[in-house]
Amino acid sequence: MNRRKDESYIKYKRRVIDPISSSFCAAKWLDATVWLGSGSTTSCHLPPAHHVDLEALKENPSALHNTEHKKRQRAKMLRGERPKECEYCWRIEDMERDAVSDRVFKTIVYSEDAIEKARVGGAEANINPETLEIAFDRTCNFACSYCNAAFSTTWAKDIRNEGPYQHLISDGAQSYQGNGNWADAVKTGEVNPYVDAFWRWWPELSKSLKKLRITGGEPLLSPEIWKLFDFFEQNGSGELVFGVNSNLGGRDELITKLIEKSKFINQFDFYTSNESVSEQAEYIRDGLSYNRWCYNVERVIKEGNLRTFNVMMTINSLSLFTITDFMDQMLRWKEAYGKDKPIWSVNILRFPSFMSPLVLPDDIRQERYKHLHNWLAEKRAHPLIREYEYSSVKRLIDYLEVVDQPHWKASEKEVQRRDFKSFYEQYDARRGKKIRTVFPQLSNWLDQIEVIGQPHQELVSEDAREAWE
Repeated sequence: MNRRKDESYIKYKRRVIDPISSSFCAAKWLDATVWLGSGSTTSCHLPPAHHVDLEALKENPSALHNTEHKKRQRAKMLRGERPKECEYCWRIEDMERDAVSDRVFKTIVYSEDAIEKARVGGAEANINPETLEIAFDRTCNFACSYCNAAFSTTWAKDIRNEGPYQHLISDGAQSYQGNGNWADAVKTGEVNPYVDAFWRWWPELSKSLKKLRITGGEPLLSPEIWKLFDFFEQNGSGELVFGVNSNLGGRDELITKLIEKSKFINQFDFYTSNESVSEQAEYIRDGLSYNRWCYNVERVIKEGNLRTFNVMMTINSLSLFTITDFMDQMLRWKEAYGKDKPIWSVNILRFPSFMSPLVLPDDIRQERYKHLHNWLAEKRAHPLIREYEYSSVKRLIDYLEVVDQPHWKASEKEVQRRDFKSFYEQYDARRGKKIRTVFPQLSNWLDQIEVIGQPHQELVSEDAREAWE
């Protein structure tokens, strides 16, 4: 963190960010996520991804990050305009005057010199990011409920075998109506031009990059990640922080290989994902064995050469019922292995809106809000909870209390709730699950939702109607 001693997040914002503009975010310059399998990119996980121009890559492989789209958004930020794609941050900031949004967290991690360089370079600069997250392909052994075929080959297999999900009409519903072939830039066996551009960019990028993180799909199943591990084994990793996201559901030999390769990395950060416990976690994340996941968490922490162990929580409607049990488990691990093992992050799901925590009925949402509020109040003085972790849970609590819709294009709440029931009934049938057994709190509410075979057009938003038609 680059705050001054005893400087709060809001004071940092006023001192560093606001003088540049009222909408500046360093992530647009210094942070990038690139899905090389599909040739798409974004600067954080909040705006939707956009396509990378293949022609631009021929002369400039850094166009994997420095796209014309990003440059337009940078220009808006420097003028103090709010890019629509960043509306999640604007919703957080508009909840209250001093609310701290993700753009503060995503700026504060960079030095003030780097931020000034981005400002001076302006919107058009072809700047190498300091933080890069890449996915080589979508190969994955899980098919998590809120994921889709574009990010998981197991999801794609579900769609191919069972067909598209039916009668979903709200925003984001189309994610469950295709097999994700668009996410494969080339056919199997062909050279992927986006992966090729990455390796052409790598000699230059590796000299300036400060953080590199590999995601997926499940990255341990990609041969490209092991090329990076081999590079670091042969050349050293220097001061680079190298991170890997894994669902920790792979074969024992892959986990062993990861642990052994970590010993050649000076600063290795490991990331995994979960947000619930036991059968609820296994329901949400199809393919997960919760006990095996816990076993592998402890194995990687104890045997790997780690700087940090990070758990990314994706807060969907179903995760709210055992979220505090899950955080209690993480606190037990902190007590056993130290403050950084694990570190948690709280990421609120917004797409598709029918899986957002905001889809829940008011009584359940209010009960969950109070439960989470009371948990955080009880843990406020816990010495192993980081300020960032506390703030992220506090933000979730405020979100549950104040925000009504997950994003500005969200369908009407009644449409979302119909799609919620329709999706999970089909999910249960396809995956051999039972939502009413695993989440008994939802049974009465589900009984009250009428599922229809065709959309009630008067309840469907314009965007959702276009998708349906």
